[in-house]
Amino acid sequence: MDREAWNQRYADAELVWSAEANRFLVEAVTALPPGRALDLGAGEGRNAIWLAERGWHVTAVDFSDIGLQKARRLAEARGVEVDWIEANLRSYQPERAAFDLVVLVYIHLPGDERRAVVRRAADAVAAGGTLLVIGHDRSNLHEGCGGPQDPAILFSPDDITADLAGIEELRVVRADRVMRPVMTDDGERNAIDALVRAERRSTDDDHARRSA
Repeated sequence: MDREAWNQRYADAELVWSAEANRFLVEAVTALPPGRALDLGAGEGRNAIWLAERGWHVTAVDFSDIGLQKARRLAEARGVEVDWIEANLRSYQPERAAFDLVVLVYIHLPGDERRAVVRRAADAVAAGGTLLVIGHDRSNLHEGCGGPQDPAILFSPDDITADLAGIEELRVVRADRVMRPVMTDDGERNAIDALVRAERRSTDDDHARRSA
C-alpha cells in the first residue's frame, strides 16, 4: 500500500490498530534499560508511545501524515513526548549508531526494498543496542490468519537474518516463528509472525556509559 492508501485507511477508522503495544515488543524490551529508541513505520504510534511511557527518548517515523496526526493526539492524551518524523522508509536515513533500540514492526516491502530498510535500521543501532524486527511470516499466508496476502512482501526469520549478514559486530540472538492469538468470526486462531532480535556488541566505553 502506498502513502495515500494508508492515509485513507487511517482516516476511515478511529484506530486501525489497538492502542496497546505489540506483545512481542513488550516481551523483548521490558527488561532493557531506557535509552534512545527509533520506531520505523510507527503508524498510529502505539509502540512509540508505550516506549516513551517507560522512559525511552523516542523518534518515530512514518510516511502517513494522517497516521502521525493520530499518534500525536494519542501521545498528548497519554502525557508523553515523541519526536514524530514524516518520511518514507524507502529513502529515510536514520542517524548511524545513535539508538539503543531500533524497531521495525509489521513493515512489509518487496525483498530488495525490505533488505535496504533493514540494513539501514541495523546501522542505526548503537554499541550495546538492540534491533527488533517483527512481521507477518510467509507461512501465515496458508497456515495462519490475517495479514497481507501478497507473498512477495512476506518474510521469514531466515530472510531477515540473511538481510543482516555481514554487518560488523551485529549478532542475531533470536530468529523464530511465533504464534499470536487473534479473534476471528470463527473463534480464536493463531497468526504466525516472524521475529528477529539482534544486538550490536558493546564496547568497554559504551558499557561504562550505560552503567553510569
